[in-house]
Amino acid sequence: MAEHSKIHIWGSAAMGGALLLLGGAIAHAQASERNVWTGVYTSDQAERGKAAYGEQCAACHGASLGGVDMAPPLTGSAFLNNWNNTSAGDLFDRIHSTMPLNNPGSLSAKATADIEAYIFQANGFPAGQTALPPSQPMMAGVKILATKPAG
Repeated sequence: MAEHSKIHIWGSAAMGGALLLLGGAIAHAQASERNVWTGVYTSDQAERGKAAYGEQCAACHGASLGGVDMAPPLTGSAFLNNWNNTSAGDLFDRIHSTMPLNNPGSLSAKATADIEAYIFQANGFPAGQTALPPSQPMMAGVKILATKPAG
């Protein structure tokens, strides 16, 4: 019986230690949450995106990203209100799977990420040192925030 108690105590201690490590990892992830205000694309990527946007998107969304007829604007309060508190991965998925309207899903993942970088630049979000990855799951941790967080 004494041996069983020792195993139970050691097991409980190990579980407690694992929970403590997991809690620390979660707190660190929350503290370092990436968002569009933390430089999630590069200037070069946005320049490539501007060119791709001109070829693939401007006919519907307008040269200035302001929207035309039924195509919504990709800048300003209407865009930001629509995408606020969603992820860059959500926007990537929408662009990648539904655009351009005349050939949905035809954009490469790289072109989609570049266009998204251009949209972020046009909305005044700062460039950084690392490009947006051409992958929806890898962008899922980047939050779109309409206003810059304090601090």
